[in-house]
Amino acid sequence: MLCPYHMLHPSENCYIATLQPIPIERLQLLEEDYTSIKGLPSGQVGTIVEVYEQEEENHYLVEFADTQGSEYAMATLRSDEILVLHYDLAIA
Repeated sequence: MLCPYHMLHPSENCYIATLQPIPIERLQLLEEDYTSIKGLPSGQVGTIVEVYEQEEENHYLVEFADTQGSEYAMATLRSDEILVLHYDLAIA
């Protein structure tokens, strides 16, 4: 299943920002360089890679990567924990 933005723009990535810190217990760390972190701060930017329907609400598998594109963590987040980022102005 795609996120709502992907339904309208299937060829583009869907970027989000975290609205609150994500504790280490909810992260899957993928790089040894980051094993000492205690979590991700609010405002961290990630990419939605999968959407899951759980208990009548969507959950989003989000990949977090550095500016060189190296993925360092993943987390499954609820819709109230993310803000979808838009780079183009949508005119109604």
